[in-house]
Amino acid sequence: MKLRPLHDRVIIKRLDNERKTASGIVIPDSAAEKPDQGEIMAVGTGKVGDDGKVRALAVKVGDKVLFGKYSGQTVKVDGDELLVMREEDIMAVVEG
Repeated sequence: MKLRPLHDRVIIKRLDNERKTASGIVIPDSAAEKPDQGEIMAVGTGKVGDDGKVRALAVKVGDKVLFGKYSGQTVKVDGDELLVMREEDIMAVVEG
């Protein structure tokens, strides 16, 4: 199954951070908070303004972004857990 986001929505795949304490103890997934960083997998066509014009999104496929812990809706596609959220729920693009 392939997803194509509509309007100002994006599809994000969470990026897993290494879950180890400073002393080297591995934290299991069930005890760790999910990271709030991900990679954009697909973007919609843009946000429709009050004037009817479409404004292109400021993010693109491949961008690494930060978002709130509870942002978006989780969907499972081909065994992968993805997030669908509006562009306005993205806090920042990670550069470099």
